[in-house]
Amino acid sequence: MRIKLAVTAAAALLISGCSVDSGGTGSSGNAAAGAASPAANCAIATAADPGNSQPADGTPVAENAPKLAQKDTYRVAFSQNANNGAWRIAETQSMQDEAKRLGYQIQVTDAQNNQSKQIQDIRSLIAQKPDALFVAPMTEEIGTVIGEAKSAGIPVFLIDRTVSNAQAKAGTDYVTTIVSDFVQEGKRAAYAMAKATGGTGKVIALEGTTGSSSAVDRKKGFEDALKQCPGLELVATQDADNQRARAQDITESLLQANPDVTAVYAQGDDMAMGAIAAIRAAGKVPGKDILVVSGDGSKEALQSIVDGAMVANVECNPRFGPKAFEVMKQYAAGDEVPTKILNEDRLFDASNAAEFVSQAY
Repeated sequence: MRIKLAVTAAAALLISGCSVDSGGTGSSGNAAAGAASPAANCAIATAADPGNSQPADGTPVAENAPKLAQKDTYRVAFSQNANNGAWRIAETQSMQDEAKRLGYQIQVTDAQNNQSKQIQDIRSLIAQKPDALFVAPMTEEIGTVIGEAKSAGIPVFLIDRTVSNAQAKAGTDYVTTIVSDFVQEGKRAAYAMAKATGGTGKVIALEGTTGSSSAVDRKKGFEDALKQCPGLELVATQDADNQRARAQDITESLLQANPDVTAVYAQGDDMAMGAIAAIRAAGKVPGKDILVVSGDGSKEALQSIVDGAMVANVECNPRFGPKAFEVMKQYAAGDEVPTKILNEDRLFDASNAAEFVSQAY
């Protein structure tokens, strides 16, 4: 009998940060000094952090994807969508470090934030016939090339983002996606913002790469939750492509157009740090005049919480290497691998950020 792969807290800890809630869950309080009293019509302003979502009941297992022989060592490939920014660099390093620790050969390509280049990168890697292929998709629209790997008999494991189900089928064209629940991340960010602001104010949002599953889902989670707070008005949303300089420029422009903005939601920490720089350039104090909520859990962001410039951060840790290779080995051993594996992430705020700064990427 094959053993079903369980996504346990112990396994999640292998990602070194995408782990079980640290105790910050439900205990964030008003992270910014002087936060307004909760608005009577905003239930989430006083609600506990909703925490991590759970895998859907009946998640199918990968039965029809290309098989992987069980061996002592492997030659693997990793298609990274962009090896720039602290998060992506940390993810690539984690994959390389874990491959080295296991004694595997790994080839890494960098698509430089260009979807066409990533498609060509993947085709080049397929031609070299690695034992397994890991892909961090730039957008959901690269599913067709994932199917080409299936045709070549190469098992594919998606990490941190997924692809369109219309183009590639989980469990058939690729084995699984190892990912955070981005909708839940956006929801948790909205709860943290409502708590910090008291459920009133004007908000601008900075989004990641247009068309990526992370950007699409975080937007949905944040905006759906914000509907429970009519006093929190989303006055502007713009794609900053996870780039710090771009986020700073956009935030400066949005603040000029909306001088009464009181909060910023940045889907990623590089964008958040750009926004904080823009707030300061506007002569305002981040964490006091304008509250910032972000996601990723970088060392710089957690230190910003400690320093009072950011009020909360929903973790999405980039250290995928240990978990990715663990799942690959379980698949090779014939274990049943679910077609979607959810990471567990923490909420950081003033109550716990200092504790985790040294562990962050």
